[in-house]
Formats: sequence, structure tokens, C-alpha cells
Amino acid sequence: MLPIMLLIAVGIFEFGRAYQVLEVLTNAAREGARVAVLPYTTDADAEARVRQFLQVGGLDSDDTVNIGFTATTVSMGAAGNASATRVTVTYPFSFMVFQPVARLVVSGSSIPGDVFNLTVASTMRDE
Repeated sequence: MLPIMLLIAVGIFEFGRAYQVLEVLTNAAREGARVAVLPYTTDADAEARVRQFLQVGGLDSDDTVNIGFTATTVSMGAAGNASATRVTVTYPFSFMVFQPVARLVVSGSSIPGDVFNLTVASTMRDE
């Protein structure tokens, strides 16, 4: 019974951590989009803001984090369409504890894709 309870407890911890990372990524993408839509700013300015927000959120912001910028349009209803910028952040996430505990419970088990990418995007209308 103890191994199963340990697996459940570690699963709750790891998926809670994954959700927290996803929230930091969502906010970082939003902050990057806020900077990207301002006049006289560059993609480098917005990327620096995203990386700064990731660091403040306790995440690595090294070269494994992909940050993309896409020009797009958004519907403004009866007012027509407006130009916008979409910021996409892709972060490599890996389980810290879940993999070793899964091996304790079931010998030789492994979680497929030990590292997987969390991707979020935020779109804002250009000013």
C-alpha cells in the first residue's frame, strides 16, 4: 500500500509543479506581448522581458526556451480587423521526482518522453 500512496503523493506534487510552471509561462508570454505591441520596440526587447519574467518566476531562461513572435490580425467585431502580435513561449519540462518513484513501484518502468515541451501563446493588438 505504501508504494501506491507514495506514487499518488508524488504525482500530486509533480502535476502541481507542472501547473505552476504553466502559469509562469502564460504570464511571461503575456508580458512579452505587452512589450511587443508597443511602438518603437523590437522583438529583442520583448524577448528580454519574457526571459526576465521567467527568471523572476524561478525558471531557467537559457537557450532551450524558445520564444517566437508572429504578426497576425484579430477581429474587432463591427470595427473590423486590427494588426496584432502573438508571442509563443515553449519550455522544456521534466519531472523531478516522478520518474524515480515510478521505477521503485514498477521495476524498469519509464514515463514516455522524460522531457516534454509546455507551449503557451498570448496575442495582443498592436498600438
